[in-house]
Amino acid sequence: MSAYLGIVLGILGVALAVILSGVGSAVGVGLVGQSAAAVVTEDPSKFGKVLILEILPGTQGLYGFLAGFLMMNKIRAFDYSLTIAQGGGLLVAGLPIAIVGLLSAIWQAKVAVAGCSLTAKQPTQSGKAIIFSAMVETYAVLALLISILLLQYVK
Repeated sequence: MSAYLGIVLGILGVALAVILSGVGSAVGVGLVGQSAAAVVTEDPSKFGKVLILEILPGTQGLYGFLAGFLMMNKIRAFDYSLTIAQGGGLLVAGLPIAIVGLLSAIWQAKVAVAGCSLTAKQPTQSGKAIIFSAMVETYAVLALLISILLLQYVK
């Protein structure tokens, strides 16, 4: 059993990074999509403005995918034979983007939904709505960077 625990922990880290950030993005894009559809129903010319808001929560899923890809490369570099410490290190390295990706995508979506409302009422202010939503993105980017930096300590 212990011979396989390292690889199991490593793959669990990959799975959490990809799945949790992906779930957050799916929920987020869905929430904003509902709001964006309501705006476009009233004024189809606002499609481009609300589309940008809808796309933003989807980036966390991409960050999780990138982290997972880098982690899989690390597993491959160890020739799929990881110690418990290496597997645990990969698991820990995946947690920042997994947890922050999940939560920030959902919260970013909530800000973007409000941005859709702002865009519906004052289309000239859509840039501000995008900036508000992008501020939440900062934390997902930081989590991705921490996950990447933590990978450097798995040897």
